[in-house]
Order: sequence, then structure tokens, then C-alpha cells
Amino acid sequence: MKNKPDSPVGDDWHSLRETLLTSEERAAIDVKIALLGEIINARQLSGMTQKELEIASGVKQPVIARLERGSTDPQLSTVIKVLAPLGKTLAIVPLNQKVQ
Repeated sequence: MKNKPDSPVGDDWHSLRETLLTSEERAAIDVKIALLGEIINARQLSGMTQKELEIASGVKQPVIARLERGSTDPQLSTVIKVLAPLGKTLAIVPLNQKVQ
């Protein structure tokens, strides 16, 4: 259901996002979404269940589930532990460089 044109909320998520969030907040959300998407995709492509990833990484399955749902802000060490068995790691790149 679309909002009325004069609605203060706007017609879509993008306009609401632009109104409510600073550019820094939008950038942080975009990075988090990209990271979580990469973890989920890598786990699924590897054929691992969350339980198998728990065994391989030492990170408890409920923590992995919350991480994948985006309902937690995990510590960097937790992210690195989860990525390692998936054959991934983090990299720091200049902001103007696109990551492939």
C-alpha cells in the first residue's frame, strides 16, 4: 500500500532513508549489509549449516544466527573467526576503491 503523496513518511524506503539517516549512517548500514550478505552467501555456497560453521569457527550457532539476521553488532574478532572457515578475510581498502 503506497502512502498518500503528502505523507511525511514519503513513498518509499529510499526517500525515508535519505530523510532520517546521515550519510555516515547510510554508509555504515551499507557496509554491514554487504558484510552480512557475504557471510551468508559464502556459508550457503560452501554447503555449511550454521551448526557446522559453529564447529569450524568456534563461534556458537545462536551467535551466527543473530549475525546473519543483522540483529547484533558482532565484535571484529567474531567476524574474523566466522570468515576463516569460509575461506574469507577482511580487507581494508580506500573508500574510493570499489571492492570486487
